[in-house]
Amino acid sequence: MPVVLQNRQRMVTIDRAWLRRTAEAVLSAARADNAELSLEVVSDQRMRALNRRYLSKDRATDVLAFPMMKRGQICFSRGEINLPPLLLGDVVISAPTARRQAAELGHGLREELRRLLVHGVLHLLGYDHERGPYDAALMARRERAILKTID
Repeated sequence: MPVVLQNRQRMVTIDRAWLRRTAEAVLSAARADNAELSLEVVSDQRMRALNRRYLSKDRATDVLAFPMMKRGQICFSRGEINLPPLLLGDVVISAPTARRQAAELGHGLREELRRLLVHGVLHLLGYDHERGPYDAALMARRERAILKTID
């Protein structure tokens, strides 16, 4: 399960090795073992530009997810066939926003990055809390389960 990690900001110190291992653990816990993930850590300015360009929202956010496939297309049971990893998509996390949220919530940066990473990966897998209360509850349960598994 390859994780391509790029840290494109300098405001917040990121332990790249820890973040890569965490991303691999998230993929495993989400049963996306044969998936490749692109993970990018950015500044608030870059996040705002992405949010404005792709979601027409002129503000920074904590995490964005850009899936490579549409909902319902993802299938990880590849049996005995030795296929290359499936490119799941991109998760983009704003490090400054993550740091602020961690302080507001009273926990560390690592815990917040872990939470945002799980949230982003679940979006790539087709979960969407914005579809309604049922979907929001389903996604929240799955987030808690994965976080518990990787702790």
